[in-house]
Amino acid sequence: MDKTALQNKMPEKLRRLPEIANNLWWSWNLDARQLFRRLDYPRWRTTQHNPMQMLHEMNVERLEECAADPAFVLYYNKILKRFDEELAAENTWWKTAHADVADKLVAYFSAEFGLHNSLPIYSGGLGILSGDHVKEASDLGLNFVGVGFMYPQGYFRQRIPSHGWQESVYQQLDMSQAPVELVRGENGQPVKISVKIGDSEVYTQVWQVRVGRVNLFLMDTDVPENDPWNRELSARLYSGDNEMRIRQELMLGIGGVRVLRALGLTPEIWHMNEGHSAFLVLELVRELVAAEHLNFHEAALRIRKKSIFTTHTPVPAGHDAFPFHMMEKYFHDFWPQLNLDREGFLNLGKYREAWGEAFNMTVLALKMSGQANGVSQLHGQVSREMWQSVWPDRPVAEVPITAVTNGIHVPTWVASEMRQLFDKYLGADWMDHHDEPNLWTRLTEIPDEMLWRTHEGLRSKLISFLSDRTRRRWVEGRHDATQVLTNGGFLDNEILTLGFARRFATYKRATLIFRDPERLKRILLHAERPVQIIFAGKSHPADDPGKHLIQTVYNIAKSHDWGGRVAFIEDYDMHTGRYLKQGVDVWLNTPRRPREASGTSGMKAALNGVPNLSVLDGWWVEGYNGANGWAIGENNQYDSQEAQDAADAESLYRSLEEEIVPLFYNRDRDGIPRGWVEVMRESIRSNAPMFSMRRMVKEYTDKLYVTAIKS
Repeated sequence: MDKTALQNKMPEKLRRLPEIANNLWWSWNLDARQLFRRLDYPRWRTTQHNPMQMLHEMNVERLEECAADPAFVLYYNKILKRFDEELAAENTWWKTAHADVADKLVAYFSAEFGLHNSLPIYSGGLGILSGDHVKEASDLGLNFVGVGFMYPQGYFRQRIPSHGWQESVYQQLDMSQAPVELVRGENGQPVKISVKIGDSEVYTQVWQVRVGRVNLFLMDTDVPENDPWNRELSARLYSGDNEMRIRQELMLGIGGVRVLRALGLTPEIWHMNEGHSAFLVLELVRELVAAEHLNFHEAALRIRKKSIFTTHTPVPAGHDAFPFHMMEKYFHDFWPQLNLDREGFLNLGKYREAWGEAFNMTVLALKMSGQANGVSQLHGQVSREMWQSVWPDRPVAEVPITAVTNGIHVPTWVASEMRQLFDKYLGADWMDHHDEPNLWTRLTEIPDEMLWRTHEGLRSKLISFLSDRTRRRWVEGRHDATQVLTNGGFLDNEILTLGFARRFATYKRATLIFRDPERLKRILLHAERPVQIIFAGKSHPADDPGKHLIQTVYNIAKSHDWGGRVAFIEDYDMHTGRYLKQGVDVWLNTPRRPREASGTSGMKAALNGVPNLSVLDGWWVEGYNGANGWAIGENNQYDSQEAQDAADAESLYRSLEEEIVPLFYNRDRDGIPRGWVEVMRESIRSNAPMFSMRRMVKEYTDKLYVTAIKS
């Protein structure tokens, strides 16, 4: 059923239901989510909270029944009124705080956007951060537009058979059941632009995603004008080799600029979220050279003032680099349009990689941006050291890379049960002020029992969710007996539960906790104070060492020696992630310092009263205060990775044995672990405002966007 037919299916009293469902505003507004729950709760669950799919699947009789229910229609009209008012509001933070530049448009480019599981065009932290950034830009009323790829097959779905080796499964997204719409011109035909990639003119159509007040435009090369090779260009996220990657990045950067031009949009600021989109600066220079007959350096100077770059990783492999012969293949007829020769062009990204000189996308972005930043204070420092060679005449302290520490979109990630608790004790308007530290001092007014019982309910909800999920897959024939066990068949909703969920890259050290198996078994299998660990996460399809880590954890989970106290949950996504981050008791993070740029999963856990047990890396260096969780290791330098692993594992075990387990199980006669509840409370108080996306976007706006606009 197409969306026109869907609209015709709606009863008159509910005719704007598809409009609300097609704007992801509903996904972070509790009352709007309740509207769709009330519409058809069983279908709400089976579609994993996808209103567009729900409306397509629902029969007309049920819709007519809801339209005939005065209470439902009243609630629907209440949500509709709020929807219209919020999208039309003029008194936003952006228009109030920066009225003199409120008409200036910020364009935000990212290779992935994690907005909701109904739109699976993200792989992990980078995409989730991008999605949260867009949502908060909407909440604050920024004049903001996002640009990325549609990826009809998205990122892969993970399957872990009984042998434990990750398999990748790709599924075609049904656009009619996703919150997207094809952008059409005045003639009713799809808007299309083209980019010359190699010897071919490659075309892309554009999909629009409405995210509150913000529009996100996604390119899709699966159009009749392209040959099969080019139709597959945007099919999958992070698939293929270097050849596919450079072709995708050409379309993202150069094509993204052309899409905005075709839509009549003229951004004042161009924000590159990681180096994937850095070719956009070359297109902007080309435009200026052609329009005003400038030389390259004159045009580049003007473009730098408008360009902002955020780097997200200190891991060298995370920075795309292409051999010179590949750059020549795709840009030999482009650099003359910049008034550059071959050497001048290649020097824009020239960098010595471990395998030789290449064109590095991060170097291009750094050289062509007026402002650049890392994503935590420690990462800013590491980035200045890492990229000093781009400014060889400057000491490390003067390398122009600042830092804006990441945050999370609070309305998206706070559990509805916690939100209701905050409504009662922090005030009904707490969400409007959640980046203000003083607000959170009111947490002392929440009785210990209320906070603890709310968390216990979230842990039970997590275990029930995993049990139902496993049972459903067993009934459908997708799991054998081993998979039922490893996916949490023996999890207990009353014992101390650790959560570890993230991408399985080797530097994240997922198996560090298993370094001394016998010692860990004594902790997990203790008769009176047992512990269980839930793992989840994907490895990149080409990362065999990461897949080995998954297999190691999986084999432990299925071994009877571990008593069912270890589980590995396959196909980790936003939907599962919400349950995990809200329902475990401790959030475990063991990266090899200083490889974690920031991380945001621990922030989401902390917001929900789940303390972190983490290496002092990324955001946790700033977040840890000695009373809101636990630190693994110290800020030390080690002679070898072996020494670092040994020291961190020892610290991890000691924290569990001497502090965490005793504190969790130390209950008063009312069954409340008072000391533990204080750690929970402090976790929320100290981290919720400081690591909110609201604080982050305001910081980007005040320090970077407005500075660039006024330059």
